[in-house]
Amino acid sequence: MADKTAPKSQLRLEWVYGYRGHQCRNNLYYTSSKEIVYFVAGVGIVYNIKEHKQRFFLGHNDDIISLALHPEKRLVATGQVGNSPYICVWDTGTTQAVSILKDSNKRGIAGLAFNGNGSLLVSVGLEDSHQIAVWDWAKGRILASVPGHTERVFDVQFNPFVNNQLVSCGVKHINFWSLCGNALMAKKGIFGRAGEIQTLLCLAFAPDSIIYSGTLSGDIYKWRNHELIHNYQNAHRSAIFTIFQCNDGYTTGSRDGTVRLWDTEFKPIVKLDLTQTSGGYPDLSIRSVCWHGDKILVGTRDSEIFEISVRDRDKPKLLIQGHAEGELWALAPHPKKAFFVTGSDDCTVRLWSMSDNHLLSKIAVPQPVRSAAISTDAVHIAVGLQDGSFVILKARDLSEILVTKDRKEAIHEMKYSPCGNFLAVGSNDGIVDIYAVNQRYKHAGQCSGSTSFITHVDWSEDSKHLQVNSGVGERLFFRMPTGKQITNQEEMESIHWVSWTSTLGPEVNGIWAKYSDTNDINAVDTSYTNQVLVSGDDFGLVKLYRFPCVKKGAKFKKYVGHSAHVTNVRFSHDKSRVITVGGADHAIFQWRFLPDGAATPRDQEDDDLHDQQSGFVDSDSEESDSDISDVGAMDSDIEVEKQQTYERTFYREDAVALKQQHRQDKKIRGKSTDKRAGAPTFGLDLHFSFGYRGYDCHNNIFYTSKGEIVYHIAAVGIVYNREDNTQRFYQGHTDDILSLSIHPTKDIVATGQVGRDPTIHLWDAATCQVLSVLKGQHSRGVCTVDFSDDGKKLASVGLDDNHTIVVWEWKKGEKIATTRGHKDKIFSIKWNPHSHDQVVTVGAKHIKFWTQTGGGFTSKRGTFGQAGKLDTMLCLTYGKTADTCYSGCANGRIYHWQGTSLVETVKGHEGPVLAMCTLEKGFITGGKDGTVALWDDSFKKCIKNYKITRSALAQGNYTSLMFDDNPSIRSVVLGHSKILLGTRNSEVLEMDKGGTIKVLVQGHCEGELWGLATHPSEHICCTVGDDRSVRIWDLTNRRLKNFRKLRKPGRCASYSPDGRAIAIGFKDGSCCVIDSSSLDDMAEFHHRKEEISDIRFSPGQGKYLAVGSHDNFVDIYNVLNSKRVGICKGASSYITHVDWDKRGKLIHVNTGAKEELFFEAPRGHRQTIRSAELEKMDWNNWTCVLGSLCEGIWPHKSDVTDVNASHLTSKGKILATGDDFGFVKIFGFPVKGKFAKFKKYVGHSAHVTNVRWTHDNKYLISTGGADTSVMVWANKGRAGYGESDDSDTDSEEEGGYDSDVQREKNIDYDAKTYANPIRRNEGTKPHMKADDQEAIDVNRPQVSRGVAGPPKVLKRDPPQLASGKKRKPLYVQDMRLDHVFGYRGFDTRNNLHYLPNGNIVYHAAGTGIVRDMANGTQSFYLEHTDDILCLSVNQNPKFENIVVTGQLGKVAMAHVWHASSKETLSILRGFHKGGICAVNFSSSGKLVLTVGIDDNHSVAVWQWQDGTRVATSHDHNERILYAQFRPDSNSHFVTVGVKHVKFWTVAGGALLGKRGVFGQGAGEDLSNLKMQTMLSIAFAPNNVTYTGAMSGDVYVWSGNQLARVISKAHTGPVFTLYTTQKDGLILSAGKDKFAKEGANIKLWDIEMKRCKTYGLGKEFSRTIVRAVNRHKGKLLIGTQEGDILELAEKGGVVQIVAQSHAEGEIWGLATHPQLPFCVSASEDQTICLWDVSKQALAMKANVGQPARSACFNPAGDIVAVGLKNGEFLLLKPTQDSFKIISRKRDRHKSINDLKFSPDGRCLAIGSDDNCVDFYDTGPGSNLTRLGYCKGIPNYVTQLDWSADSNYVQVSTGSYERLIFSAPSGIQITDKKKINTITWNTWTSVLGDEVVGVWPRNADNADVNCACVTNTCEAVATGDDFGLVKLFKFPSTEKHAKFKSFVGHSAHVTNVKFTCDDRYLVSAGGDDCCIFVWKCQ
Repeated sequence: MADKTAPKSQLRLEWVYGYRGHQCRNNLYYTSSKEIVYFVAGVGIVYNIKEHKQRFFLGHNDDIISLALHPEKRLVATGQVGNSPYICVWDTGTTQAVSILKDSNKRGIAGLAFNGNGSLLVSVGLEDSHQIAVWDWAKGRILASVPGHTERVFDVQFNPFVNNQLVSCGVKHINFWSLCGNALMAKKGIFGRAGEIQTLLCLAFAPDSIIYSGTLSGDIYKWRNHELIHNYQNAHRSAIFTIFQCNDGYTTGSRDGTVRLWDTEFKPIVKLDLTQTSGGYPDLSIRSVCWHGDKILVGTRDSEIFEISVRDRDKPKLLIQGHAEGELWALAPHPKKAFFVTGSDDCTVRLWSMSDNHLLSKIAVPQPVRSAAISTDAVHIAVGLQDGSFVILKARDLSEILVTKDRKEAIHEMKYSPCGNFLAVGSNDGIVDIYAVNQRYKHAGQCSGSTSFITHVDWSEDSKHLQVNSGVGERLFFRMPTGKQITNQEEMESIHWVSWTSTLGPEVNGIWAKYSDTNDINAVDTSYTNQVLVSGDDFGLVKLYRFPCVKKGAKFKKYVGHSAHVTNVRFSHDKSRVITVGGADHAIFQWRFLPDGAATPRDQEDDDLHDQQSGFVDSDSEESDSDISDVGAMDSDIEVEKQQTYERTFYREDAVALKQQHRQDKKIRGKSTDKRAGAPTFGLDLHFSFGYRGYDCHNNIFYTSKGEIVYHIAAVGIVYNREDNTQRFYQGHTDDILSLSIHPTKDIVATGQVGRDPTIHLWDAATCQVLSVLKGQHSRGVCTVDFSDDGKKLASVGLDDNHTIVVWEWKKGEKIATTRGHKDKIFSIKWNPHSHDQVVTVGAKHIKFWTQTGGGFTSKRGTFGQAGKLDTMLCLTYGKTADTCYSGCANGRIYHWQGTSLVETVKGHEGPVLAMCTLEKGFITGGKDGTVALWDDSFKKCIKNYKITRSALAQGNYTSLMFDDNPSIRSVVLGHSKILLGTRNSEVLEMDKGGTIKVLVQGHCEGELWGLATHPSEHICCTVGDDRSVRIWDLTNRRLKNFRKLRKPGRCASYSPDGRAIAIGFKDGSCCVIDSSSLDDMAEFHHRKEEISDIRFSPGQGKYLAVGSHDNFVDIYNVLNSKRVGICKGASSYITHVDWDKRGKLIHVNTGAKEELFFEAPRGHRQTIRSAELEKMDWNNWTCVLGSLCEGIWPHKSDVTDVNASHLTSKGKILATGDDFGFVKIFGFPVKGKFAKFKKYVGHSAHVTNVRWTHDNKYLISTGGADTSVMVWANKGRAGYGESDDSDTDSEEEGGYDSDVQREKNIDYDAKTYANPIRRNEGTKPHMKADDQEAIDVNRPQVSRGVAGPPKVLKRDPPQLASGKKRKPLYVQDMRLDHVFGYRGFDTRNNLHYLPNGNIVYHAAGTGIVRDMANGTQSFYLEHTDDILCLSVNQNPKFENIVVTGQLGKVAMAHVWHASSKETLSILRGFHKGGICAVNFSSSGKLVLTVGIDDNHSVAVWQWQDGTRVATSHDHNERILYAQFRPDSNSHFVTVGVKHVKFWTVAGGALLGKRGVFGQGAGEDLSNLKMQTMLSIAFAPNNVTYTGAMSGDVYVWSGNQLARVISKAHTGPVFTLYTTQKDGLILSAGKDKFAKEGANIKLWDIEMKRCKTYGLGKEFSRTIVRAVNRHKGKLLIGTQEGDILELAEKGGVVQIVAQSHAEGEIWGLATHPQLPFCVSASEDQTICLWDVSKQALAMKANVGQPARSACFNPAGDIVAVGLKNGEFLLLKPTQDSFKIISRKRDRHKSINDLKFSPDGRCLAIGSDDNCVDFYDTGPGSNLTRLGYCKGIPNYVTQLDWSADSNYVQVSTGSYERLIFSAPSGIQITDKKKINTITWNTWTSVLGDEVVGVWPRNADNADVNCACVTNTCEAVATGDDFGLVKLFKFPSTEKHAKFKSFVGHSAHVTNVKFTCDDRYLVSAGGDDCCIFVWKCQ
């Protein structure tokens, strides 16, 4: 036989022997139906114990290694290995996939677990980062993903008792995770002293936050929260691999072979030792346990499953057995019975029963087994071993008979001869040995000659010949038993073989695919009677072929299940079964063989993850479709359409990247000082578009619910009104629209486009407004889309290599499911109208039926059978039932499908069936033959045929024009009693039931369109194109007026001055002149070989015709005598444009080499014209694109061909251009200078080839190259708008300059993240220095006989109480945050809000603060890790007290939290970088808007409750300063920033923005206004928006158009606006210059026409307001200086709520020696005295310079302050301020620390000058310098005095601690002497006493400060990570234990305890805050 078709026989998977126990755990469960579920290889198995039957899930394509059971115990999730592993959630009852989860992990899915209610699934991968992902598995969506650990993670589980908590464990770690939004936040497990750190393998849970973990040592650890609290030691003798939790308690299984049961309190119940039971053995290792009732399932490492009854626990029942770990190669069927034998690398030989599916017997052998054979008489079993020996066993009991070894390498193949006398043994030595069976296997012969290892042998029927295969593809023949090689061809061909297991030879040529390796196919076996061959290969596939299989590319049926290479395949003795064995998966598959006619084939099914996913499947290979005879010849048009990929080197979306590159280049070059030419004040509007895309699209035209017609051309979706011949447009696309579908309600349209990342737009047919944009899943283009019958889903198909299918929930913009569609093009996709999860696709030689399963699909391939041949299918539709559908084929037939089977074919058309549609009664089809057919309900009888011809056209004006008879019908639909047709000739036709046709829309056919000319006096234009036609268009009536077919493609056209003639240039170098009315030829010229690129009549009478060609010449013809009169020579490249001057004497020429040339006419002599002269010349027309007059039309980084065309209006004011980006632009003329401003218009998909104004400039006409469209743009004058280019690229600031705005624009947030140390120190850090052996241990007594050494630091008793009683000392062990003096106002806005209960919320540093307005107390949200930059409160009553805050950081994030409980509700991260500067809630309260400070100024909208990103954008030019949702909208928001305001729409999964447009306002011209930097936003009804500008004006916008301007609402920048939602009143404030009564707060009416002004008073005369809020008659005000004020609306009384330092680092901090006060000194030039106990500012003074340090004298009545300029001051606190009593400056650099001596007589001052100076501060002194310290190597960081005032210790920037005598300044180096000094204070971070405070990760950050308590028991530190830490003092061991406290955002610069140790005060550097910590 030479048949290449697949056999009709089939395989059905019947049984799988084995269980995967090695390298897996927790993978064995009881289901709800009391069956058991487990896996082996790539198969999920459901085993019914009672019936002893298995069901299979075959949705994986590689080894399954993890399994989780759903809480309801019906669904399971399985995860696999692979480069792109995936997870399948499937039903154990039906074994059908429910959801497929992909794209989360690499290498493999190591662990899976469902949460308590089963809605979520967690997975952990095998990649280096061991990524943990949380899934909404039903939707196939990842909710959160995070690296799990650098070491292997062995288990991850949800805590069933705590919502959103997970625990993962692995190699020496355990992590406790909280799911917040889209973030997983981890806490490391603290092992403490309860147990040693070791590897944890498994987890279980209990109430009250209790977690149990099994360890490698056999202990069980008990955890509460994240701390280890107990160790159940020796729970097992070895590693605990599994813990199972149930209602009765817990069960554990261990490597020691024991199972232990524990009660719910984890007290032991019973211990079961399986090694001691009847089925046990010494090395038994338990990998999985499951306890249900009185039954316990146990899975072992060696592939066994036991079931133990608790009552009869000594007799476990062995349910499943298989080979243990190691490759499985040996397989031999019994010659007489339904038995077979196997052997593997686990050193066992096993005998199995096929009929009973169980193990009969097994025996261990000394070596891994590689081959086996059973003798013909079934007495002996031969077993080949890996060491070259073989063993003969008795078949009856597997007892050993003999062992023989003649070879050194593995015995790979063995076979007994048919006569039973000989055994052939093939080894990897390349030799086949022949043994005589009857002579106790004496060596009888040897077959040599092979150059490689032996793979297969076969005996001849007469036992006289042997066929041998080798590993290098040799096929050899030998005589038996001598082993002599046969080379005679005739003799070889005459041999009949008793078996065929050879993979080589002409009989099996067809099994080898192209480019396959010799060893790809491992084994075959043949059934001669059924003429079938079965093979096993390295790809895990079992295949069925016809035998013999001679022809290459033979088709086959393939079956999956094995995970990797299938090593052996064999038919059973009676050919009723096939046994296959897997190598690495060591699984045995038993298949039922169904010969042809034995059974009805089941449906073919496969899924997206592998071509065939079911062992029950018959599958015709897609790779073997090379058999052309099976498929009809493909139609030429279809072949072209199939090959079209729409791939381009440049897509319009690439322009964004060019724009960003230009911005980067500008940053490098610096901003240009040249002012750009302004954009024109006029605007255009798309009026009409001629054309319809029919040449490569199908079914893309529909009626709407209102009877209008929707279709597409170029990048425009068109809604056509057939009554008045008008159009509306959807212009949101950026490239060619390829597909269109209409919603079942007929009012929503979906359109898919071409693109690198192509988008699908859903838009309203009535308003043409976008509803949703879907993107991110396809590439190249979207070729077909379809709505589900309920309208909720949309299916789309991409043009990528796999033709990806995606299902969307389009309203949310979410991808629901995705799959690889097919390797060949898919032409159409259709939803089953009777099912919401089934679709069908048809395409090149295939049809597939798909079922959505969660995030993926399963599919079934159409079965053709005998009903018809496989053919390319182009369209499809469904019938009246869910199982009936119809497809139109390239052969003209209509295929009828029932389910997935073809049942009938009907002749439909005389060529491909291109379109079809289901009617209420019957069907309608259209074909390439130009006919439309109406069919009956059964689709069997054609009721009527309509021929589409000119004779059927309705009579009337313009309707009698049709390009061709019988045009190819590409789209057909019935509606409104009419048949709507779309043709390949770009025509839209409407036909009534009588067959009368009306032409509605026409356009050019396929091919580029370049030629365009407008009539000199009428609204008519002419176009010529590559479709070989010239067409005349009536622009007034919007119809095709006339057309003529040409003999060749046309490239340019021009009207004569009188309009009577048209000149046409052709692609072949010829040109002609035709009559403009009749279109008849008048003259013809042909002097050039290459295309004519431009043609132009001379002015006046039109005597001459200038013709420019790609031959680099311009020919000048005399039209009157038809002679060439001149040639313009000198161009070095092709001619692009030609223009005449008004006198007709001069020709202006542009070339492809960017030359601007001038020639005299008519002779063509070259002329030189200077730029100055050119400006004075009067041109008849201007279409050139080069020269100084149009320099500004060229975009950044443009090529000479980027601008294709231009045309100047007749008045010479506006220049229109068309470019390669698809833009039509208009500029003011002349366009001098580079990069002029413009207005641009979209509609064309790619290059705009030509533009022309009409004679009166009323219309602009543009033509698209590849899109073939002719677009008519109406000139709307000043009323027209257009998208302006980026005005924020200008160098000048239109609104003037403001220092505060400029400073905010220029803030570098990267330098403020905690990863950057605040000081640049040099030297080796203390914890990295080698231990000093001479140093004396500070804890060890230095003197013998029990005499204690002097204390290191002086202990102080706390001050007495007010009553005079002694205060008890406080030994500090812990702290909590009590109060924060701070509010971030210097770079934020609107970050201060009232809560519904009247309290307020704001932020400072990294802390969210809620202040109780009644008692002044604060509570804190402390989960941020860096500076909070923005804050917003949810205004929706359903989400009361919900706050969102955005922070700074390399991984920027926003936290959503509850203001009352401070609970984190969600964390939003993973998109922005650098920080989030604006946040806001939508009106529903469910969405959060965030804005990033990254270079792209990213914008994102989130569903905060589940942390998913709804939509994003990241291509803005300059800083966005603020963003806000409209208070009445969930989908519209506004952003403002540096010279921009933008109005955004959330459209599904995309953000669509419109810039604010200046134009005609209410009664005033606003077009001359310039865009300013906008700072704030407010709203009013009717889509009105207010934006506060830098100039003090407020701009009022209606939609995105400027309506009016409120001039000088404030005298300076309007930093804040606030809309009161209840009454609509608006607050405004900002920087009011020259305000006598302080900053002005204005309360406006809803229209912002009247206002009431409040002054803040003279105390706040220079205050800048950054935030305002309003609540119940009170106004809340936040200032740039860090103050919070409250103002009463009635009376205007101002109350200070809180005060703090303004912007500037705080370094200086000191506490009062007797009172609970502290003083702080800041770089904001102020000194503040704080009452710590009353939590208030006591006094404040401005010292005129940045301050860096401060201290009190011992009496507490003087404050010394060190300034940054080297000066220091002595201040005396008075009643309400500080009085300067003295000042001095001896240094020039910053004073970093200063301290009074304990006796108060000396002041030590340390500076950046590397000096410490001593000044006399005794009574009557005048700050005389007493001395200074020499030899300090670096700047001074801290100072401390000794208790006796004789010494100072100095800490330096080089990490050195130096001791000096005071005031002499002599350095002390004697360590013994130093150790006797008692220090008055200790603030140094250096020295042995504090070496333990330095962390391990201090390489890039410093410990900045320290302070020892007055009791000398503890030391507090502050560091560059923003942490305040508490250590024991002294802290002499490196990396000492500590408690850490968060709240500061970055660097903590200073810490000080109060005099009584009741409080610790800490200062933040950049966060400008003072934190007060309550000590405990």
